[in-house]
Formats: sequence, structure tokens, C-alpha cells
Amino acid sequence: MMSRILGGEGDEAFYRVISPAYAGTPLSGMGAARQGGRFNRPDQEALYLSLDETTALAEYKQDNPWLRPGTICTIFANGLRVADLSAGFDAEHWPSLWADFALDWRAEWFGKSNEPPTWYMADDVVTAGLDGILFPSQAQPGGTNLVIYRSSTRLPEQLRVYDPDGALQKFTRI
Repeated sequence: MMSRILGGEGDEAFYRVISPAYAGTPLSGMGAARQGGRFNRPDQEALYLSLDETTALAEYKQDNPWLRPGTICTIFANGLRVADLSAGFDAEHWPSLWADFALDWRAEWFGKSNEPPTWYMADDVVTAGLDGILFPSQAQPGGTNLVIYRSSTRLPEQLRVYDPDGALQKFTRI
């Protein structure tokens, strides 16, 4: 398994479009924990981010032709150790299970009631003591995503949202 440290020379920027329901807690991965996600089981907190704004928007839309309300924001990561699958599967560096990283996890879980192989990949990453996975986007060709586990427990030096005016905190009061 290939790994790297994010933001080794300083903060590394990632992007997320947040639905209004979660805008007051932008670093929470509890939305993904409700039903599970590509690289997280149900009840496993996982924060999904993208390396660029275009990919973040494509991931938010998924296969919906219409754009639901949302807020795009920048999130900085620093010092997190992640499995780096961003270049895709390479049999020389990854166990064979990882060849199925692009499998439609929804079809497996919701359609066939099978646990998708990506959940076992996530188990491997967490067991190895890594903080997340960089992986190719399925929604935006050429895009890269990041999933971070236990995001709400991260120190501000590791993970923080760029919100200089406190705009996102206003959502918690609505």
C-alpha cells in the first residue's frame, strides 16, 4: 500500500460542497456515516473532500442533473497520513482487492445487500493506522478525492475549514 503525508510543507487545500443540514459542522463526517459511503461503512465517520472545486461540485451532484442547495468551502489538511490511490490501482503496490476500488458500492450494498470491497479497503487503512485515502473520482474524470476517518476528532493543526468570517457557524443557530 502506498502512503503519503498531506501538507508536509504546510496546509494542503481540499474542497467540499456541504448541504445546509451539515453546514454548521463542516468537518463532520456523520452524514456519510448514516448509510455508509464508497470507503466507509454505516456508522463510520468519514469526511469526503476533493482536490479541486470542480470535482467537489461533481461529487455533490453525483448523478443528479439538478444542483441541490449547498455551500462550497475550502478545508486545509496538514500532517495526515493517507493511503495514496490517486494514480489508480497498480498491482506492484496494492493488494489485489484494491483493483475493485471503482466498483459501484451503492449497487453492491443497496442493490445486492453485499458489503462492497471498498469497505474492506477502508478497514485495512484504519488497521494500518492511516488517517484516510486519496482516490480517483468516479464523478469527475481526472479528479481526485480524499476520505478522512474520525474527522471531527482532528486537531485544528491537522484539519480546519477556511471560514474567516464565521459564516458556517451561523448555520448552527438557524
